[in-house]
Amino acid sequence: MKSQYGEVSVTVDGHVAVLEINRPPNNFVSVELMRDLADALNDVDADTNLRASVLAAAGKVFCAGADLASPTGVGGQGMQGINPLYDQAVRLFSVKKPIVAAIQGAAVGAGLGLALVADFRVVAPEARFAANFVKLGFHPGFGITHTLPRVVGLQKAQLMCLTGRRIKGEEALAWGLADEMVPLAQVRDAALNLARELAEAAPLAVVSTRATLRADLAQAVRNQTDHEQKEQTWLRATNDFAEGVKSVFERRPSVFTGT
Repeated sequence: MKSQYGEVSVTVDGHVAVLEINRPPNNFVSVELMRDLADALNDVDADTNLRASVLAAAGKVFCAGADLASPTGVGGQGMQGINPLYDQAVRLFSVKKPIVAAIQGAAVGAGLGLALVADFRVVAPEARFAANFVKLGFHPGFGITHTLPRVVGLQKAQLMCLTGRRIKGEEALAWGLADEMVPLAQVRDAALNLARELAEAAPLAVVSTRATLRADLAQAVRNQTDHEQKEQTWLRATNDFAEGVKSVFERRPSVFTGT
């Protein structure tokens, strides 16, 4: 059985739904992609046969975040594209059944935010996590300023958010950002095995316990993205943001001036 939600495909393995994002080559987030993903996960929630999900992505990159440099990307829409994107992020955090992310490569910016939607992350050594917003002259978004400290602690979240440093798979495992690390070829299978383990438990008890552990996470993300958007709005008007986006497009180091 296979279903299609735009650029998201869903296949069923027993009690597990496997969702695959296929937006090559970078699997950039978009409002439409996040809406399709949220729609798919809502349908998983509504299906009593399904008890857990695997979130995966085709290609070498898990998700390179939002396309800020291209006129056709989120960045080309100005801030108009940001709030609808965050609306879909809140929907993703509102999903009731557990999610295991299979992360084979880069999860950068909003891609890191997407990885943090999942309850668990299975990674390859080749995985890379980065909250690279400050390297673009921008403020983190997608609720990362709330969800990342929740997973790795405030100190390590500060290190990632204030430097934009990339964290490799092995370091992510040591920090608790990843739950398992396996060879690249085994990432999808290992994520599926963990999802099957979740699906073996009593489904109503899993959903209930997960809701207790996550408490008001979706509302917290809503509140945080409202604040993040305000900070992003004024930073978008700065020379540093223009320089950050231009340097990405030109593939060179940024030269920031603090203006």
